[in-house]
Parts: sequence; structure tokens; C-alpha cells
Amino acid sequence: MPLLNRLVSLAVFGASAIPSVLSFQPGFNYGSEKVRGVNLGGWLVLEPWITPSIFENTGNDDIVDEWTFGEYQDYDTAKAVLQNHWNSWITESDFQAIAAAGLNHVRLPIGYWAFEVGAGEPYITGQLDYLDMAITWASDYGLKLIIDLHGAPGSQNGYDNSGQRMSYPTWHSNQTNVDRTDAIIKTIISMVDSEYETVPIIAPLNEPAGYDGDDVLSVVKQYWYDSYPYGDSTESNTVELIHDAFQPLSYWDGFMVDGYDGVAMDTHLYQVFSDEQVAYTYSQHIEEACSQGSNLSSFDLWIIVGEWSTASTDCAKWLNGRGVGARYDGSMSGSTAVGSCTGKTGNATSFSSDYMTFMRQYWEAQVISYEKGDGWIQWTWKAENADDWSYQAGLKYGWIPQNPTDLEYPNICN
Repeated sequence: MPLLNRLVSLAVFGASAIPSVLSFQPGFNYGSEKVRGVNLGGWLVLEPWITPSIFENTGNDDIVDEWTFGEYQDYDTAKAVLQNHWNSWITESDFQAIAAAGLNHVRLPIGYWAFEVGAGEPYITGQLDYLDMAITWASDYGLKLIIDLHGAPGSQNGYDNSGQRMSYPTWHSNQTNVDRTDAIIKTIISMVDSEYETVPIIAPLNEPAGYDGDDVLSVVKQYWYDSYPYGDSTESNTVELIHDAFQPLSYWDGFMVDGYDGVAMDTHLYQVFSDEQVAYTYSQHIEEACSQGSNLSSFDLWIIVGEWSTASTDCAKWLNGRGVGARYDGSMSGSTAVGSCTGKTGNATSFSSDYMTFMRQYWEAQVISYEKGDGWIQWTWKAENADDWSYQAGLKYGWIPQNPTDLEYPNICN
């Protein structure tokens, strides 16, 4: 249904009178087929823990994110490093391997600066050529590609993976930031609207910091409304994948349900970012994974676990930020050690058989649980030196099956 007709209908009849399914036909059968996918982390948005060598090679400890990567280096030097990285980190062969592993989706994080850089912002551009290649490769190998806006102006969460690490995010407190982000989403949808069969979903913002309270949440909720249906004046079959902003799913009950086609919820389920969770036993990790299924199965939108991992510790170097230690071994300031990080991350050749058996069980428990919703997208496809996080390594070493439906522990959550 053309947007104008939708708006007229909404104005005349009210949102609740609009049928839940109009002429909306997304490029994937969400709700009947399960999403099984992987994130292409660290490619078009740098993350120090995924590619630590890029940051180490700068020789500057103050370079902690993509903002400072551009700010504290000569432009030509930084651009050459990024260009080489974009050319090599993810290539067509990765898409081929992802499809061969029985997956059907890839989620591609990209920063706002790929589309628009403001005055005084040190970001380096050039990512859009690779986004175009990714769309082509996804199409060639029958994969569905989710474009995920991972970083917004002012940072929506203060994480290094938003592009700019900071103690308190400023995206929500500056309307210009929000307006710029909204304009970028409209740019993205105009780029890919006709390719909805390959790009069925756009995620307008990754992980806004809803835990900072109503000041953030009120802006986020309005932004979710404003980015639907992307301001496009022609019929759009693109799904809007909103994030739960770290709120319990119950917070979102009824949100964007009546009168909205093609809204899905993204929730990220990790068990490594609190002192309590890194201290879990193997069985506790599995138990928590299994416990998620009932919440997911009863939610009123399509729901996808858009990030999760087989990592059970935060041991990966710089996972918590460049220069920041881990909770698990007590090297993070203020944490209490649970144990040694040796054999928990890095190269899988250092992993014990018991640990890899646990990772297989943990992977299967999460897949079984998350498929009680509408599916899952694991974080992440590859990492330089954190095989516990790598789908690619899991395939190689056997804690992830070559086909995601080939389970060895199908009753693990029973």
C-alpha cells in the first residue's frame, strides 16, 4: 500500500482499524521460516577486539575507536589501512561460506559516517562501495542482508562499536543528531527499497542505551515511529527491525503492533557482561539460554535474537574496550576474578575438548531457545584472535554444525 494511502487510512480510520497485513510482502517469510544468520562484525565499523592488530599498528594507545582512528592519524595513512581492511576482512568467499553453512541471513553493521560526515567529525568514508558489493554477494548466494545502523551521530550508547567511545552517549539529547539519523535511514531505504528481496530488513539503530532512563527511551520510541515506514512515498516491503534498548520485552508489549506492517523486534542476549554471568557454571549458562524461549515465543511482534555468542567469558582481548581488562580474570578495575582466561579465548587450538563440548551444547541450547521466537543471528562471523566468538572457527573446530539444523543435543532444553 502506498505510504500516502496508509497515512490517509490512518487519519480517517485510526491505527487500530487498519488490518495487520495489507499488501506487505517482505523478501523473507518471517514468522513461518526461521532466521538463521551471522553478523559481519568489525568490517565496515571497526571494533578493537575484533581486529586488535589495526589498533596496535597505530602505535597510539589513545586510538580506541573509529573516531580516534581518524582523529589521531594522518588522513592518508588511516584511509589506506581502512581501504585494505575493507578489501580483505570480508570478501565474496565469506558470503559463499556463510551460505554453504546453511545460513539464510547476514547482518551488516555500518556507521552513519558512511553516508554523511558533519563538520569537525574525523571519520573516513568509502564504506558504501562495500555495502553495494555485500548486497550483490548476498543476492548471488541466496542470502538475505540486514543493513544495521550501528553508529549514530553523538553515539547512541557510548560504546566503541558506535564509532565513538564516551562515558555518556549524546545522540538522544541533541535533536540535530536524531534528525541526521532519521535522514540517513531515509537515504538507506531509498537506496535499497527496490531490492527488498535481498535486503528485506533495515535496523534503524543498534543498541540505544535505554538503561540510561526515560530521557533516552522517549527519544528512542519516537525515533522508532519516525523511521517507519522510512518516509518513502511508494509501497515498501522493507521490515523495520527495532531494538529493545536493553528493556525487558514486557516493556514493549503492544508497541507498533496495531496499524503497522513489517515491524520486528531485535534483542541481544549475551551472558558475559556482568560479574554474575561470567561466574556462571557451564550448566548455568545453558539453563539461562534455555529459559529465554518462553519470553520469545509469546512476544507480539516478530522477534529475532540479533546478537548472541558461544563465548561464556569476557576474556577476549579488548572486548570491554581497548586498554580495558576482563571481569573473568579480575583484570578489569573493580572486578573479582573467577578464573584464568587461558584456554577460554584466542586460538581454538588452546581449547580443551571439554570446553568445546560445552560450546557445542551452549550453541545448540541457544539455537533451540531462540527458534521459539523467529530466529537468530550470531555475533560474529570472524575475529582475529577470539575464536570463542567466531562462527567461522566454530564450523572449523566442530562446536557449530555444518548445517544449523543438525543437532547433537536436541533435548538439551527439556
